[in-house]
Amino acid sequence: MPKIPRPAASSGGPDRAPLATPEDVAAYLGVPVKTLYQWRHRRIGPNVLKVGRHLRYRWREVDEWLSAQSAYELTA
Repeated sequence: MPKIPRPAASSGGPDRAPLATPEDVAAYLGVPVKTLYQWRHRRIGPNVLKVGRHLRYRWREVDEWLSAQSAYELTA
């Protein structure tokens, strides 16, 4: 799967990347946006923040969540 480039750091500091929208994260993970909403409802997806009425993700937390996922054991 090709990597989706993430935006460069914002003017808020050298280590601060902008918050990601559900559309950004869905494209990065290769899943539909609806899946992110289902994961949020079931509390199994990456941590999400509410900024007003909008959902936003921290890229660091998305990457940590992705690293914590384990592949299913496919044994016969």
